[in-house]
Amino acid sequence: MTSEFLLGESKLTVDKCMSIIQNKTKVSLSKKAIKNIKASTERVNNIVSSNQTVYGVNTGFGPLCTVKISAEETKKLQENILKSHAVGVGNPLSDDLVRLMLLTKMHALSRGYSGIQLATIERIKYLFENDILPVVPEQGSVGASGDLAPLSHLFLPLIGLGDVKYKGETRTTEDVYKELNLEPIDLGAKEGLALINGTQFILAHAVLGVYRMKNALENADLIGSLMLDALKGSVSPFRKELHTIRPFKGTKTVAKNIRKYLKGSEIPASHVDCDRVQDPYSLRCMPQVHGASRNAWKHLKELTEIELNSVTDNPIITLDGDAISGGNFHGQPLAMVLDYASIAVAELGNIADRRVYLSLEGEKVGLPKLLLKETGLNSGFMILQYTTAALVTENKSLLFPPSGDSVPTSMGQEDHVSMGSISGRKLNQILDNLEKIQAIELLTACQALDFARPLKSSETIEKVHAKVRESIPFFTQDEIFSEAINKAIDIIKKDELKEFRIK
Repeated sequence: MTSEFLLGESKLTVDKCMSIIQNKTKVSLSKKAIKNIKASTERVNNIVSSNQTVYGVNTGFGPLCTVKISAEETKKLQENILKSHAVGVGNPLSDDLVRLMLLTKMHALSRGYSGIQLATIERIKYLFENDILPVVPEQGSVGASGDLAPLSHLFLPLIGLGDVKYKGETRTTEDVYKELNLEPIDLGAKEGLALINGTQFILAHAVLGVYRMKNALENADLIGSLMLDALKGSVSPFRKELHTIRPFKGTKTVAKNIRKYLKGSEIPASHVDCDRVQDPYSLRCMPQVHGASRNAWKHLKELTEIELNSVTDNPIITLDGDAISGGNFHGQPLAMVLDYASIAVAELGNIADRRVYLSLEGEKVGLPKLLLKETGLNSGFMILQYTTAALVTENKSLLFPPSGDSVPTSMGQEDHVSMGSISGRKLNQILDNLEKIQAIELLTACQALDFARPLKSSETIEKVHAKVRESIPFFTQDEIFSEAINKAIDIIKKDELKEFRIK
């Protein structure tokens, strides 16, 4: 059954965002939101009629803030800002990111602090609900004064301009409007500025990053547990007593997960008296490393959900009619935590690569060298680790924090910017690479587990192994391993391990 979300009134969360863009939850405007929107529009109209000078309502923008605009020209001013600021370049954003931008902007505008017309929000809602998705280039935002360039592209269709993706095809807005018998919106005072000021590009990337990172963290514990058992690693480093005396929440969660995933496995008892004194860090330090990344994820989620329910355009029109020109559009609060999260995601890949390497070391971990019984003629799984090594280094190269940089813009008026848009994009690039690394670890761990037979792992781990074996065989000789890797990547990307993870 489809639930309902009230724009401008209900609290938006990451999970709710994903439910809405996956069409599991509908959005609507409550009577309260409609009342607030209309009142805000009226307050802007009063400013215009009173000839009061307010930035962006009846002045130019940025360094042109001292240029007064007449009441007759305010409509043209708002259209011009959409056209002049639509300077994005690069590949178009994914459909999910565009939907998230539309959703989060609707929610912020519906709070009643932006002077937006009800008709404008209703048109955005129409585009959203009918999957008429503006084409938004991924590059061009510096993450302050809002995500100006991408948001301009996002809302060009409101005035009948730009391109949209509709029914799987990229077409001009004009063409689609003719087909649907729609007319462009006439923007009122301040509307253009309200539409393009805000952090919705950064925010959309943060929402998607939080969602994907959660899956990556859960997969890290599950696949790491599979690898630990396959390599006959010790379960002692995951005992509860150890983690109660260094009680980081993330660390305790990971240790608990690994204990649960391996409960009932026959393998630990088979090597109780082995001569291995300690396991390498990539095995026994999973709680500390995965757990630190979990702590970073929690911080990102907390700040993202604050931003989801914030008003980030400028100026703000208060409930008593004042116009406050401030800096709520500045992306630094998200930019810094997105960079922190990028390090956390990259570290999951770093430690996974080390486990893949460890699985190839033969006698050291009680397995055939390179995970094949007969090597020499066969190279086995050797080169799969080359791929994880390459991906890990690519991720490291992406770890420069854009939030630590600033290039002045707008003739010095905007003299400090966040570059948070780049932080958000990079986080999701690193997540793309991590999914591939995790796929290769899953592949190698399943191959390693087969050498433990006739011993069985836990019920959960055996189910994961069986899931992989539905599409990927046990290897006895060299094959075109990229085919198996791509199948494993599909398992990760489609989140097919979700049913086996701890709820």
